[in-house]
Amino acid sequence: MKKRILALLLCGCMIFCLAACGSKDDTADNSDKQESTTNDDSKETYNVGICQLVQHDALDAATKGFKEALEKELPGQVEFDEQNASGDPATCATIINKFVSDKVDLILANATAPLQAAASATSEIPILGTSITDYATALEISDWTGTVGGNISGTSDLAPLDQQAEVIKEWFPDAKTIGMLYCSAEPNSEYQVKVITGYLEDMGYTCTPFTFTDTNDVGSVTQAACDGADVIYIPTDNTAASNTEAIANVVLPAKVPVIAGEQGICEGCGVATLSISYYDIGYISGQQAAKILTGEADISTMPIESAPEVTKMYNEANCTELGLTVPEGYEPMEISE
Repeated sequence: MKKRILALLLCGCMIFCLAACGSKDDTADNSDKQESTTNDDSKETYNVGICQLVQHDALDAATKGFKEALEKELPGQVEFDEQNASGDPATCATIINKFVSDKVDLILANATAPLQAAASATSEIPILGTSITDYATALEISDWTGTVGGNISGTSDLAPLDQQAEVIKEWFPDAKTIGMLYCSAEPNSEYQVKVITGYLEDMGYTCTPFTFTDTNDVGSVTQAACDGADVIYIPTDNTAASNTEAIANVVLPAKVPVIAGEQGICEGCGVATLSISYYDIGYISGQQAAKILTGEADISTMPIESAPEVTKMYNEANCTELGLTVPEGYEPMEISE
């Protein structure tokens, strides 16, 4: 009898100890889970949608700069949904509408068509533009003050057009006719050509527009420009930037030099440019985004920013092929393979 009672007591003690251990382990597990949840919530995460009009070196560099700045400012806190519209404005609208449906925290519009699509799609989600030449033209703002207001800000890729006109004069003081080669569907190209034409005409040049509508007529319009002009000027035009090889195949055999509005176009078919760094303006937009996402800055009062500096550059290979002498003060560009 005593042995049976002793056995029952021992069993009870063992059950109690196991229950206590299990409770302790459960408490530890719950504590670990609670600590893990607390750690996960300590940093807010943000979803950022990127709509880039088309793939080419300048826009690629702007996107890269934007992402690297945000990752530096908010390490591990940003998830990117990066989309490319392949040059189609309608695709820009589709991409942007999905961003709005997904309720992203911020949209980067890389080039004019994505900016216009974003502005039409939402007045709530912050929108930053980059690679935009003139916000007043892109968004049809008549009383431009340097700030868009509302939910839009960003950076401009415009190098001073009066200085670009001076580049043409430095290289070709004896030229008579400047052919303006650009895509008629890009409002920022229209703006640049209008402004620089005024400067060039004041210098005594005659300016003639040669416009293509898309990639299909780039070659034929370029040939017309070669036939009708001593020098060709190409502004920061996305369609031209995507077709520099086709342009080069016409202008180089024709021995007609091209002055370009940005480095990427000059690398492909030009002889000289007054260029900005697209990586730099993308990086500035990334810094703007970090301030907006964390509440440090109000996008409605954030002014449009520009590249910190411009650089005179020349394409050594094309200059050699055309037999041109490079004026002083120009740097040779490194041509990407």
